[in-house]
Amino acid sequence: MTVTRTGAGTRAIEPDWYRRVLGQYPTGVCVVAADQPGAGPCGMVVGSFTSVSLDPPLIAFYPAKSSTSWPRIEAAGAFCVNILGADQEDVCRTFSAKAGNKFENVPFHRTPQTSSPIIDGVVAWIDCDIEAVQDAGDHVLVLGRVRELDVHRPGLPLLFFQGGYGRFSPHSLAASDAGGSLTTPLRQVDLIRPLLEDLARELGCRCLAGARTGDEVIIVASAGYARDGIDATTPVGQRLPYLPPSGSIFAAWASEDQQESWLRHAAPATWDQHRAALRLVRERGYSLGLLSPAQREFASALDAMAQAPGAPGSTPPLSDLIPQLSYDPPDLTAETLELVRQITVPVFGPGNEVALALTIFGYGTPPDGIPQLISDLLAAAAAATRRIGGQ
Repeated sequence: MTVTRTGAGTRAIEPDWYRRVLGQYPTGVCVVAADQPGAGPCGMVVGSFTSVSLDPPLIAFYPAKSSTSWPRIEAAGAFCVNILGADQEDVCRTFSAKAGNKFENVPFHRTPQTSSPIIDGVVAWIDCDIEAVQDAGDHVLVLGRVRELDVHRPGLPLLFFQGGYGRFSPHSLAASDAGGSLTTPLRQVDLIRPLLEDLARELGCRCLAGARTGDEVIIVASAGYARDGIDATTPVGQRLPYLPPSGSIFAAWASEDQQESWLRHAAPATWDQHRAALRLVRERGYSLGLLSPAQREFASALDAMAQAPGAPGSTPPLSDLIPQLSYDPPDLTAETLELVRQITVPVFGPGNEVALALTIFGYGTPPDGIPQLISDLLAAAAAATRRIGGQ
């Protein structure tokens, strides 16, 4: 690399080297599209899209001053950011072309407010008015005020990295701690993530780590994929109500007062049943979730939450579904084991408390059956307990 000084504190950097170094940072790929009055739809690929402000809702992107598409978008006064999916590389290449009608063979529909194009199949779209345009070297900074936005087709986004296109492969994810309530669990997850990744890979399943905070269980980490392929959504960050019969891994090793507090969330007629289940979980050292109509509905509700967090849904609230779930049968017959769809074990912290709950699901039919999966998961949990200094 050749660097020459052009003035005090200023250096001229070779363009190829600049691109090479900045290419080490992956960027999302979007198509900014607009409807130019009298000329029809137009669009351009940008790799510089970013969120700027929540209040007011502002986003930004940086078109080159040499762009022939940007003047048409600017003339429209409004635009829609189309976040491309990992399978839309062909769309990206179409809009990267310098000339021609880019929408000729690209299906789209229009946003309700500005009539800007929404390309079919994008992950999400954000409809904006142009708020401001500022000089930024050989580019301009465009601020957009968000009018409306939506998740169109939840899935993996298209990325640009080291000069090529690809996809993000979320084999292992951990939650953020924006609220400051997960500092300890996330530090513990950092220590055991290699164990989660190894377990998910060896068993060919999805592995989750959950932590309890108050009346919720939060999914703080995820590794692997379900047997049916790459998941379009991730449950990381989801908050689940801590009420019977779920969360029994945390309740089984809790104090008697804490167990009674957990039980009060259930109908009094079921308390003895749940107490017996807690004794079973503690004796066995694991909890089993069984296939049932309620379990299918619960899984669908979780998937809907992951696809559109905070959006009103058509499924019942989780707090209505959880009491209907089937956990921890008293007899582990061959028929019962065939119904097992998830296995959960405790990871203990330094104070002998249950710090994390490890859950596996989405596995195939193991050669040695569910007992072998339980054994493998218990071994991983014991190793995790040691890594975080637990007993």
